[in-house]
Amino acid sequence: MELRDLAEQILFATTLEEKLQCPDLVTDEHPGAALAAPESPGRPAGLSFKAAGSGKADFPGLARLERTAERGRLLHFFANHELLATELMALVLLRFPDAPAAFRRGVLNTLKDEQAHTRWYVDRMRACGVTFGELPVSGYFWRCVAPMENPIDYVAGLCLTFEQANLDFAGHFARGFQTVGDTETATLLARIYRDEIGHVAYGLKWFRRWKNPTESDWEAFCRTLKFPLSPQRAKGFKVNVEGRRAAGLDPAFIAELEVYSQSRGRTPSVFVFNPFAEGRIAEGKTFTPAKHQAQLARDLANLPQFLCREDDVVLVPRRPAVEFLSGLKQTGFALPEFVELPKLCEGQSPSMTPARGRPRPPHRYPTRDVAAGDGARAPKAALAALAQRKLGRLRPWAWGPDSAELLAPLFASVTGEQRTAEQRFNDGLAELYSKAWSAAFLRKLLSQRRSEEASGTWGDEAWLCPAKEVGVAVDTVADALQAIAAIRAGGQHKVVVKQALGVAGQNSLRLWEPELLDAQRRWLANAVERGRRLVVEPWLERELDFSVQLELGAQGLKLCGYTGLRCDRRGQFQANWAESHHHKRLPVAVTKLLAERADIASRLQQLFGDLFTLLEAELVRVAFVGPMGIDAFVYRAADGRCRLKPVVEINPRYTMGRLTVELMKQTCPGSFGRFRLVSLAMAQAEGATDLASYGRALNQRLPLRLEGDPVPRLREGALCLNDPAEARVCLAVFEVSPRPLVTES
Repeated sequence: MELRDLAEQILFATTLEEKLQCPDLVTDEHPGAALAAPESPGRPAGLSFKAAGSGKADFPGLARLERTAERGRLLHFFANHELLATELMALVLLRFPDAPAAFRRGVLNTLKDEQAHTRWYVDRMRACGVTFGELPVSGYFWRCVAPMENPIDYVAGLCLTFEQANLDFAGHFARGFQTVGDTETATLLARIYRDEIGHVAYGLKWFRRWKNPTESDWEAFCRTLKFPLSPQRAKGFKVNVEGRRAAGLDPAFIAELEVYSQSRGRTPSVFVFNPFAEGRIAEGKTFTPAKHQAQLARDLANLPQFLCREDDVVLVPRRPAVEFLSGLKQTGFALPEFVELPKLCEGQSPSMTPARGRPRPPHRYPTRDVAAGDGARAPKAALAALAQRKLGRLRPWAWGPDSAELLAPLFASVTGEQRTAEQRFNDGLAELYSKAWSAAFLRKLLSQRRSEEASGTWGDEAWLCPAKEVGVAVDTVADALQAIAAIRAGGQHKVVVKQALGVAGQNSLRLWEPELLDAQRRWLANAVERGRRLVVEPWLERELDFSVQLELGAQGLKLCGYTGLRCDRRGQFQANWAESHHHKRLPVAVTKLLAERADIASRLQQLFGDLFTLLEAELVRVAFVGPMGIDAFVYRAADGRCRLKPVVEINPRYTMGRLTVELMKQTCPGSFGRFRLVSLAMAQAEGATDLASYGRALNQRLPLRLEGDPVPRLREGALCLNDPAEARVCLAVFEVSPRPLVTES
């Protein structure tokens, strides 16, 4: 029988018997003309594909295999997969009649194996009381592989993706069947597993022959696959390293596959670390981060991975190293999909960066001439490829002119929030970033509380800061001087003047001297001339800083947690710390400092309840949606008593405090955590030569202890959250302990 006739019979037959027949002697003397892929193969009654998008079938898991009928249902899935592989192999023989004869012979041999696998599964499911065709079947494999443009698409899509994944699934389910006593099916799966090793090896041989020789196997694999296929589909629940080595895959490929992530179906959200939103709001497109700032942003660009789920997307200037990601995975953290935008942290919109072409590989069946896949894709092409997918939400670190511009190409693909770039960031939302807005909000909150105090609702609230200690917003030098004089006339000599918009700890002026110096007057004049609004407030002697982490969504404003906060004398962030019950109560130290009032716990609860209600109304008014942090502190007043300033600054974005709250979800119950940023200078002060050596010393000093299975949680030790080997100016560290951690850095 001619190979073409056999392939046509298998592809178009409408009976299972014809599809699973193959004569002993098959010749390939008349391959014929190339055939276009049909919309679907011929199928027996009951085995036609269910409509695309009709929902996933109920796939039986290991927990249900003790029931015979459930084992039969699972085998029904497997039989359809094997039949699909048989049909796709028939299609590749008809699509590429001029492919090398050795390749076509190899396809025929593999096709015979797939026919046998289908027959075996049909027999076993029949023994379980299930008939092939009585359950709906999916055509997903067909829709992904049938549009192949050349043979390398076939070996990448079927051999190196679906058949490679079977190296994991076959062993996984063989153990499951063995556990419930179905030795016959377990033995069958073990036999199919051995066949799959050979099938992957066959595909790998031809893939290496046809790929661009300048690319690694992994780079070429990523580049060849067409969405919705991705390397995520090439693995199962756990990567079977031994089987892949037996198939000839190299260690670098296997390591990359282990840490690769992309959504299998859920619409992913897109995250990006853009810490310069306030700078762009304040200075517009003229804002350019300093060299040190840009490097810090590059060092910390992967931090959103700890805010998102496994199948979400994180935009980064450079994908973290495989070794680093592998370490995180071993500690129990799920890994997202990373998409590279090399100019991300340089003050330039990556979406406007020209795409760099790549040479067409010199072989007969070339891969598509497109920008490179993960790890090398040009920025504009990377965003364009992402825009072709359905996306859940866009979740930048902060909504601002920079993130609105960067993510604009993706808005049309978003299904989880029907908003435009203008709606996600506008003048009303920009105002939330202003320290003047925070001061006005606090003044409104205090006014409301004082009214309740006057009415006798709460009585004395001397533990709460008075209105005179709230910042005053000014627009001129004369008004600033007047505000400074008024504060000093009230008995508070130390004054701080902040620009309403600016990076934390910067763009502020401390006035300790009796009279303003010339340099200080020039600072005020220059700020006003540049259109900066100023906030003048008394300097308060802080005892304890903390933050409140919130999220505003469709269900209203939600409390995510409270964290302790430590900043340096300039107000720059150093660390956050969280207690075991951080998700529902203030740090214990806050209550202790204000414990002069016996009912302070209930007063604090009422205060923050009122704050949240008032804040939600303000946020809804400007159509804000998303994460928000509130910085607050307890300070020691002149009379020696502690008071609370419940709003120092409102941050309408993700914060390091929110990151700490999310990291705590990966700790064991009852744990305490601390997130901190270690600068190069801090590392060197501790005797390290660079951040890499600091990271190694930290791992030796505070080794990780994990508990739990199959997903481990952190019980004790320290974990570097960005790669110490790549960090240049800053290392993010998360420490966990079963005991309270000190707040000092």
